[in-house]
Amino acid sequence: MAKLLKNPVKLALIQLATTADKTHNLSHARTKVLEATKAGARIVVLPECFNSPYGTKYFQQYAETLLPSPPSASQSPTYHALSQLARDSNAYIIGGSIPELEASSKKLYNTSLTFAPSGELLATHRKVHLFDIDIPGKIRFKESEVLSPGNKVTLVDLPEFGKIAVAICYDVRFPELATIAARKGAFLLLYPGAFNLTTGALHWELQARARAMDNQVYVALCSPARDMTAEYHAWGHSMVVDPNAEILGQLDEKEGIVMAELNAERIEEVRKGIPLRTQRRFDVYPDISEGKIKFEE
Repeated sequence: MAKLLKNPVKLALIQLATTADKTHNLSHARTKVLEATKAGARIVVLPECFNSPYGTKYFQQYAETLLPSPPSASQSPTYHALSQLARDSNAYIIGGSIPELEASSKKLYNTSLTFAPSGELLATHRKVHLFDIDIPGKIRFKESEVLSPGNKVTLVDLPEFGKIAVAICYDVRFPELATIAARKGAFLLLYPGAFNLTTGALHWELQARARAMDNQVYVALCSPARDMTAEYHAWGHSMVVDPNAEILGQLDEKEGIVMAELNAERIEEVRKGIPLRTQRRFDVYPDISEGKIKFEE
């Protein structure tokens, strides 16, 4: 079997401190990404809603139009900032997520953009599972009051390295997405996400390690930094987990960068020791990766 990961690669997660000033957020993201790439990172991930505050009342105000692609600089300053940043840093940039307005339908989406070192847009992921929760006495949040869901599994082929999968925050709670991506050859599952203080304490690390354990691939969760003066308090704790569900690096709640070296040998070692891929019983249950699936590739 061909290696899932063709060459070792350094991954960086930028736990960004965001503000209500989009121009500042884009400039600050650029500074931190360049810091990571100067340290050798070739895949760099930004957090969910990295160019704006996170909250249903902000999505319309900060939304950018991405279609038809490429948008103009006035339609999407974030698109052009990320494209230029990918060229300047010679890295693959996973642009966390931004609020997107689809002009034709007037629908809003929570959308991630992935750019190649050439500045080319490689993939767009619209958050598939909307964050609708109500934990009495803790937190109520309903993304569906404002946002529409995406409808595709997003796999991205990075020619020097292999396939990665991109999803957003609440998507991590649905293991089907991860299983499909891993069985289609992804070596890394990326989740820009903004868990809160309730769900973060409960399930952030658990979800990251569970998706890695189930699929024996690398998993990374990238959060905004925590700002207790903001309306929404992000959990932070961005982390990279290896195929054996061991934590390679993790931040606290403050702004920072976590980096990790990913290599094929670790995937192969883990899969050889616990050979899940050859032990699945598709005579007992179906292989969900063989069903009718919509892909963004």
